[in-house]
Amino acid sequence: MEGAVSMPTPGARGSADMRLGRRARPAETDPQPPETTSHALRVAIIGGGPGGLYSAALLKRLDPAREVTVWERNAPDDTFGFGVVLSDETLGGIEHADPTVYEALQRDFIRWDDIDIVHRSTRHTSSGHGFAALGRRRLLEILHQRCRELGVDLLFRSEAPPPAQLAASYDLVIAADGVHSTTREAYAPMFRPHVATHHCRYIWLAAGFAFDAFRFEIAETEHGVMQLHGYPYAADASTVIVEMREEVWRAAGFGELGEDESVERCAKIFADALGGRPLRSNKSAWTTFRTVVNEHWSHGNVVLLGDAAHTAHFSIGSGTKLAVEDALALAACLEEQPSLERALAAYEAERKPVVASTQRAAHASLEWFENLGLYLDQPPRQFAFNLLTRSRRVTHDNLRLRDASFTAAVERDFGCPPGTPPMFTPFRLRGLTLRNRVVVSPMDMYSATDGVPGDFHLVHLGARALGGAGLVMTEMVCVSAEGRITPGCTGLYTGRQADSWKRIVDFVHAQAPGTAIGVQLGHSGRKGSTKLMWEGMDEPLEDGNWPLVAASPLPYKPESQSPRQLSRAQLTDIREQFTAAAWRAARAGFDLLELHCAHGYLLSGFLSPLTNRRTDAYGGSPEKRLRFPLEVFDAVRKVWPEERPLTVRISATDWAEGGNTAGDAVEIARAFAAHGADAIDVSTGQVVADEQPEFGRSYQTPFADRIRHATGVPVIAVGAISSWDDVNSLILAGRTDLCALARPHLYDPHWTLHAAAEQGYVGPGVVWPAPYRAGSRRPQTGRTDAPKPRLTLGS
Repeated sequence: MEGAVSMPTPGARGSADMRLGRRARPAETDPQPPETTSHALRVAIIGGGPGGLYSAALLKRLDPAREVTVWERNAPDDTFGFGVVLSDETLGGIEHADPTVYEALQRDFIRWDDIDIVHRSTRHTSSGHGFAALGRRRLLEILHQRCRELGVDLLFRSEAPPPAQLAASYDLVIAADGVHSTTREAYAPMFRPHVATHHCRYIWLAAGFAFDAFRFEIAETEHGVMQLHGYPYAADASTVIVEMREEVWRAAGFGELGEDESVERCAKIFADALGGRPLRSNKSAWTTFRTVVNEHWSHGNVVLLGDAAHTAHFSIGSGTKLAVEDALALAACLEEQPSLERALAAYEAERKPVVASTQRAAHASLEWFENLGLYLDQPPRQFAFNLLTRSRRVTHDNLRLRDASFTAAVERDFGCPPGTPPMFTPFRLRGLTLRNRVVVSPMDMYSATDGVPGDFHLVHLGARALGGAGLVMTEMVCVSAEGRITPGCTGLYTGRQADSWKRIVDFVHAQAPGTAIGVQLGHSGRKGSTKLMWEGMDEPLEDGNWPLVAASPLPYKPESQSPRQLSRAQLTDIREQFTAAAWRAARAGFDLLELHCAHGYLLSGFLSPLTNRRTDAYGGSPEKRLRFPLEVFDAVRKVWPEERPLTVRISATDWAEGGNTAGDAVEIARAFAAHGADAIDVSTGQVVADEQPEFGRSYQTPFADRIRHATGVPVIAVGAISSWDDVNSLILAGRTDLCALARPHLYDPHWTLHAAAEQGYVGPGVVWPAPYRAGSRRPQTGRTDAPKPRLTLGS
């Protein structure tokens, strides 16, 4: 139910709604023989929700000869929700595929543009969002009527026969039987479902009046924080969802209350939002949201649709939307493909990426509300902006187009000078002021000889310094020859290496004044003595290997070299290697030093219970696993100049069972901050080879966000942040202080300069080098002075 009006998502063959904007050939003219055609003549649909009903109407409309039967266990007017929100994109699909249904919906839709966010008695309104909603019962009535007009056989109060029986009797079986799908469970080994539950309880209710906006209201009670999600779905009715974390729900005693008592209690808690009016339920019960993901969506002639195939948290309002879009895509693929097998494969190929994107956004939104307590002390307007952009689908630039005045007010509160995007506001770490919030992330180049950075490193780092970033970081610079990852890694364990680094630092300071350059110090641990990345990442050298050391004698991969467990004497030696490298880095003139405690390298290997199996003072409890990294940090801090910042990169989760979690990362960050870390650079994973990361746009940012708000220490967010709009959004929402980008800076060394040009920004946050100023405007790509057509004359 987020405030995003979706833009059309292009598919490989065009969207299903557009493809269904034409009448299909009558079945009798199809040249394909019956045994290969995908025009299934007998279709069984399990579940009479919007997705099942709309599938029935589409398939019957496209081929009136089809026999389509829908089984629904409940009565026609039974429904357990209240309102339904649909996007303009989904409505466009319905309009193209079935104008009759579209026109009926249009007559009943209630539309509005505003979102109200109420927090600590302060209400902020953001406009320009464009919602359309109607009652779920009315939606079902429209679809029932359309199905009957077309000749669909609707069987209410009827349990569908077992899926196997239907599959033997019908050409196609569509399982639209919801989140608790019995069809999915019957074929679980084939569909391979994964169902995850979450940390909040919620209840679906209704109010007998219409909110004048989509309303989010936060209640801070003696038991914990609770939230209301409300929106109108009729001129005299609104959906109201009350949600809170499980522990808050239990502490408040809701688990001991009956339905009526729960409803009455919710109405009292949110009396201000409701104007003292009551709430009503419809067999409502407290539940936890279940995220459903299936590896496969079809088996034989049985196919999953809607919540049976996937779910997305209600806070972005996608359940009915996704089900309707599934129905559109399935119908289109059945028309286009020559066989049922190919049609179902095409349907799955088309829908899974779209659904996966929506589920990533929904998961981000879900987690935001689960962790709502972290944000309560944000300034009210920034809190509102944070809520609006929580899923990363609504962004700073997008919101600025929708509601320029609201976004400008958030920027003013944040401290942006007029005309200055958030990314170009300065940030201070200890004695270093960065002129903007962009960091060139550390990227191993594997191009050194004997650890000495050469001309390649001068050009690589120098170009990115000239490109406008506030801070340019070196790759992981190794503290010893044995601490290298590959033979091509740089080091700071000899005077020659230090002299070469000074050459690079001096170039940056002289030719890119205002840009800071930082060094990242690390030791490879058990992940060392491997080939250059492009020759085989993490693969052992075929010859010339050096011995490896680690917290525990565990190889990274089965084929990797086994490291030796470090003795106490060796721990002292390595600590002194870090200290010596830090001293050389200070002499070379680096502005900032980062200690690499992430990605499974030596110090990271001490932090993770998956890689630290020691039984001495350096292993076991989290405090003991932290001991050696903290000793190294303290030793480095003693020799690193007081006025220069010292940061730490950590892996905020191991992405593996039994490994460090986001909660552990908070405690790790808190420990480093207590020892004087000026910021935490928050990455994830790469600790164990069998990790299962959840990739996606800005996928590591929530970990940085959590650390920042839980500890108060500044953070650097990294991980698939690719656009300046993302950077602005994350900074302004208060989820991070700095954004580190890697691959975008490989693609475009002048990424920050170009971000300024594209936003029309000219100011102290980024400065074009004098020789480059002539290129500060985007080159013209073609003629733009052609006259516009003025008249169209008929023949």
